[in-house]
Order: sequence, then structure tokens, then C-alpha cells
Amino acid sequence: METKPVYRRVLLKISGEALAGEKKTGLDFDIIRRVCAAVKRCVDMGVEVGIVVGGGNFWRGVKDGGGRMERTRADHMGMMATVMNALALSDVFEQMDVPVRVQTAITMAQIAEPYIRLKADKHLRCGRVVIFGCGTGSPYFSTDTAAVLRAAEIGADAILLAKNIDGVYSADPRTDPEAVKFDRISYEQVLAQHLAVMDSTATSLSMDNHIPVIVFALADPENIVRVVCGEELGTKVD
Repeated sequence: METKPVYRRVLLKISGEALAGEKKTGLDFDIIRRVCAAVKRCVDMGVEVGIVVGGGNFWRGVKDGGGRMERTRADHMGMMATVMNALALSDVFEQMDVPVRVQTAITMAQIAEPYIRLKADKHLRCGRVVIFGCGTGSPYFSTDTAAVLRAAEIGADAILLAKNIDGVYSADPRTDPEAVKFDRISYEQVLAQHLAVMDSTATSLSMDNHIPVIVFALADPENIVRVVCGEELGTKVD
């Protein structure tokens, strides 16, 4: 593995489910510590790291509230779930002496900074990890879309999409034994084949802004460091 990073600034997207580990819900602090330790190694190498975290380990918006709640309110609950995860991550970072700031797209001044792009950029340039909570701040948009939006706003060189699966496949490898893994694929192919990388809004936004997306497994959090250092893991979408 290369010992020097190939990216100056990255946006790491972590699903809420990944932070729950095998419990599938709540928080697994062993997993969180391993993720934060990997990010710390990247920061120590001079990489500027922004993080967007999902909230599916607590609430999945329309999927959990569908048919029983008004969509906007269900999505707002999902945004609150992302803040709980952001605060948990920030606390572990602080235990590791990693400077960190949480910024939220919905104002909650008592517990986090409001999202301000120029302030986020300054934090990153000063070596602080910035965790973006509340998704985009608007209902009907996923945290995948929030990750691409924040990546575009902060000028990230790449989006690191850490998932429970080790790349992009032609079909779901958990149900289709003939599913083929792609090492590299274009945005157009992802959209045309309706592949489950990100939702179509996030994929289109990434394509329009020419931001490469690297999809890899978070099962081993050291993969974050490997990807940052240029090792070819998972699938590159560009």
C-alpha cells in the first residue's frame, strides 16, 4: 500500500447502519472507534476530511414512516437521527485528540454549528474533521445526495462511499450468485442500469460536478486509509 495520500480533500459518507455493527440498530462504539482511528490516520497524513453520516440505525425516514406518517415529518426525524450519529462520532474523535466540528443543515445552536460553507472550508484547512448532520436540511433528499452536495460545495477531490458491500455489482450479490462486481463504471452506466450505488439524484449530481465516487466495504475501516492512499479497492464511479 502507498504511504502517501493521493487525495488532498475527501468527503467520507458512512451509513448509519454501518455504525450499528451486527446489532443493526443503535451504536457499536467498537466500530466507531475503528472508523475514527482510520480517519485520524488520514488526517495525520495531511488529508482534509469531511464526513456525512446517515441515520438508518435509528430511523429511515420514509421507509420507517411510510404510509403512517406525513413524508416531510418522517424525513425530519431521519435528519435528527443523523445528528445523534454525528455527535457520537465527534465525541470519539475528541477522545482521540482529533479536532472536530459538527455542522448541521438545520439550526440547533446549543449542540452544533450551523452549516456555513466558508466556515467548513476554514475548519478543513485548519486540519479539523467536519461532520455534516441533517442531510441537505430538506425532505425528499437522501444523505447520499447530501454527501455529493457537500463534496461539491467544499471542493472535495473524491467521495468515499463506505458501505456494507464491497463495491458495485450488476445485481445484488446477496441474492444473485451470478452478480458481477465492477472495478470501474461510469455514472451513465450506473443510471442506465439502475444500479444500487446511490439514488439517481445523488448520482446525477456527482456526474454533473465531475466528482469521482469510490464504493468500498467498511467491514475493515482500514479500507478508508487504503483508498485515500490510492489502493484500488471496491469500485470507482466516474
